[in-house]
Amino acid sequence: MLVVMRDHASREQIDHVVEILTDAGAQAHLSGGEVKTIIGVIGDREVVYALELEGLPGVEETIRVLKPYKLVSRDFQPDDTVVRVPGATVGGGAFAVIAGPCSVESAEQMHAVAAAARAAGATMLRGGAYKPRSSPYAFQGLGLEGLEMMREAADAHGLPVVTEVLDVRDAETVAEWADVLQVGARNMQNFRMLDELGTMGKPVLLKRGLSANIEELLSAAEYVLKGGNRDVILCERGIRTFETYTRNTLDLAAVAALKTLTHLPIVVDPSHATGRRDLVAPMSRAAVFAGADGVMVEVHPEPERAKCDGPQSLDLGGFEAMMDGLLDLLPLAGKRPGVA
Repeated sequence: MLVVMRDHASREQIDHVVEILTDAGAQAHLSGGEVKTIIGVIGDREVVYALELEGLPGVEETIRVLKPYKLVSRDFQPDDTVVRVPGATVGGGAFAVIAGPCSVESAEQMHAVAAAARAAGATMLRGGAYKPRSSPYAFQGLGLEGLEMMREAADAHGLPVVTEVLDVRDAETVAEWADVLQVGARNMQNFRMLDELGTMGKPVLLKRGLSANIEELLSAAEYVLKGGNRDVILCERGIRTFETYTRNTLDLAAVAALKTLTHLPIVVDPSHATGRRDLVAPMSRAAVFAGADGVMVEVHPEPERAKCDGPQSLDLGGFEAMMDGLLDLLPLAGKRPGVA
């Protein structure tokens, strides 16, 4: 349920509604600005519906929400969420470019990528220290050593770090080194992990599952917001279809649809979506006009020597060329570079 307060409702009136909801065993999540406050209610449906909230001072109306997600919806928060990390902004017209290799391989590699990414206009550095691989014999990442390498390179070039949390047991460790905690496609419905990330004070980048629909993605994000963490970035990284020419099928229609359904920012990962470096730049440009708030691109100094995802990684020159074309488009779409 949503409780819509009257314009300029007093703090006492709002607190009174929250007190009644809390006494009934429900959770109250506040949203809004100086004029309008909306209270998102989570709890036993029958108990909440039985409360006569519309008769309380300052209450304008109550709205029953039948969707499985509530806090992420535009009904709860009409205005866009803007996620800020040291040195970068995502959403609210700020377009983020997250660049880096699939996996951290060496300190030299990370410094080379970070320097090139910063020079070309990227706003965040990505890289995998813990890698979820389909084969148990494939490179699994450098773990803590990789986190240290990435953090050092990012700090040297003034970039925040985005990296994946592979297991809930690693969440605290990763959070010590990263600015944004990524949930990979395979973990989108790892509800225990989502619950844990909801209690942490770091923004979360949530990737869409390989076969997940839009409602399932938003419901996964709801777990994080329900825990109290409002800084969530959604990521469209392609879904599995019958098409085999590309690694996945990039669903740009989902990007446009999500902008109408949720206030959360959304970025597009054309590297994983297509699996082909020649398609990364055109799909990044398309993402701008689909309404995305950023792109997440794999970049490697020597893609032919990459330990994973070489065919979809841009080299340093290729990334610079992509950025030259991308940044020129942002003003046409009402966007600006997401540098804080």
